[in-house]
Amino acid sequence: MTRTGVFISSCVAVVLGALFYWVASNSDWVDTKLPTPLRGEARTNPFYAAQRLAEALHVHATRDGQFTVPPPDAVVVLSAWNWDLSTARRVALERWVESGGRLVVDSTVRAEERAFEQWSQIAWHYPDDLKKFASDNDDPCHTVAEDGNAAPNAEHFIVCDVSVSALTTTRTPQWALRDRLGIQALRVAIGRGSVTVVNADPFRYRDLLDGDHAALLVAAAQFRAGDDVHFLSENDHPSLSALVWQHGAPVVVLALVLITAVLWRGGVRFGPRSAPSIPARRSLAEQIRGSGQFALRYGRDALHAACVRALDEAARRRVNGYARLTAEQRAAALSRVTGVDARAIVSAEGDARARRPQELRRAIAVLESARREALLDRKKLAHGTR
Repeated sequence: MTRTGVFISSCVAVVLGALFYWVASNSDWVDTKLPTPLRGEARTNPFYAAQRLAEALHVHATRDGQFTVPPPDAVVVLSAWNWDLSTARRVALERWVESGGRLVVDSTVRAEERAFEQWSQIAWHYPDDLKKFASDNDDPCHTVAEDGNAAPNAEHFIVCDVSVSALTTTRTPQWALRDRLGIQALRVAIGRGSVTVVNADPFRYRDLLDGDHAALLVAAAQFRAGDDVHFLSENDHPSLSALVWQHGAPVVVLALVLITAVLWRGGVRFGPRSAPSIPARRSLAEQIRGSGQFALRYGRDALHAACVRALDEAARRRVNGYARLTAEQRAAALSRVTGVDARAIVSAEGDARARRPQELRRAIAVLESARREALLDRKKLAHGTR
């Protein structure tokens, strides 16, 4: 290596070493814990942690795909639920609460036309200056106290991601949690049951592990050993294809069968339905016999007429003035030339339609024999043999 190459290599090594030293001296290496992705049922069930908590408290917890009226002393927790989607479902849920059920809803429950507010008498109140309140509450988690009392014996909860609003009611609250903005959790009696509204979304997925959300769920649902709690959510509703198959599988199968049959019926075939037969050659005798049988079966009159015309043509060559003779004279002349009986010739030339197949065969044989004899010149044959 030349001196120039050695110098360039040394400069590059010095620069890389200095860069490595600067990075090492100006950076800190720390361990950061990241939550692992949810797996199994915890990934698909938003109430998985809440169900495990309820089971640990000896409460029977289930997650339902759709609302069915539970026993009057049960608990229903709604999240991501459309209150007004079905009038029949809404009325059934309201009557269940009035008969003694305990209903818990969070801020993700959507209600149009204020149907939920009119029934429960619970409404949402928003401050006049939302921007100012949001800037004063940068911490996502803050403390709410029972009845807004700061006494040491008052129950406190740390709740995260509370909505920038407050709850109001015209009924007498049975239980309430307040912060400086107002009521953030509220329970009112409706009939023999109760409705509890939480102005946050603290019970889904990992949110139950934040703050005091687990204790808030126990207090809001009033869990007691042996209770029956049902978690409902419409956030993970099935797809349209899944619903069609679930409610109309026989119709779908029948439609697919009909479509397949129509496509098969109108499709282009790749070949004949059956394999082609192997062609085989017939002998000359078989061909003649087959042609004769076909003509005898399907063309009796035409075959007989052709034989009569052929005999007439042969007779004109041997008998002078044959065309001017009567039928009896023609038969007598042909008998002298051919040696065939004249009465047989007259009978053979008769109408073929009145003959049976066997009689027609004999008539055609007589006509063909007379034709051949008429064409045969005995004198030429005798002269040729001398």
